[in-house]
Amino acid sequence: MRLATWNVNSVRARVDRIVDFAVREHVDVLAMQEIKCKTEQFPFAAFEEAGFHVEAYGFSQWNGVAIASRSPLTDVETAFPGMPGFSKSGAPEQEARALGATVDGVRVWSLYVPNGRALGDPHYDYKLDWLAALTGYTTDMLAQNPDLPLALVGDFNVAPTDADNGDPAVVPGFSTHVSPPEREAFAALEAAGVMDVVRPLVPTGFTYWDYKQLRFPRNEGMRIDFILGSHAFADAVAGAAIHRDERKGQGPSDHVPVVVDLDFATPDDDDDVPMIFG
Repeated sequence: MRLATWNVNSVRARVDRIVDFAVREHVDVLAMQEIKCKTEQFPFAAFEEAGFHVEAYGFSQWNGVAIASRSPLTDVETAFPGMPGFSKSGAPEQEARALGATVDGVRVWSLYVPNGRALGDPHYDYKLDWLAALTGYTTDMLAQNPDLPLALVGDFNVAPTDADNGDPAVVPGFSTHVSPPEREAFAALEAAGVMDVVRPLVPTGFTYWDYKQLRFPRNEGMRIDFILGSHAFADAVAGAAIHRDERKGQGPSDHVPVVVDLDFATPDDDDDVPMIFG
């Protein structure tokens, strides 16, 4: 299985480019974030004509998540247990930031973690609460089924280490994405039983570059898009890539796809598969 995640920054604006990438790179499962449309506005036909099953979840021109898969998607959920909502006033409302589905035995969540906006902003507290709820869900899910191949993929809006931040405008102590509480929340999620399965195989590279200030030509980006997998998922990872070239050309997203190849060995051929994660 080849699994990819991509913050597409408007699926309707880039549908041809997205489908072309999925077909050209032989992607089996593509998790998308920031689709920026209502569910009924999603360009289902373009994906279905290319041979994909699609589930999408969106409310408006903001947020939104989707999963396209060569195999059928089952057990679809549009929120994980405990997922908080947000409102500046009144009762908090859940946003379209999570979509879970099972594909060939792998539980995949396409996740668009809240941005946080600014230190001290209510949206920053919402971000931390959202990550804490995701950690609680992950802990409970893996306690119930330790052998579950679980993949939490998407735009986490956190650069967990200094090496993941090359944007001079993003400064620890003054900016979101790199603050100690955000990094601690990301570390707590990993401690719940998932690991970054890309960085061990791709030791350098960013996944996001701001459109402004020539950030991409200067390679002043950030690594904020991740594929986090349970042990059962990580043990099947046979390769990984960050597709930097997708930031080039006409009308790109400000994020690029992150891809992993999975090889779920049967008991008879375990000895023939290299174990990357022990």
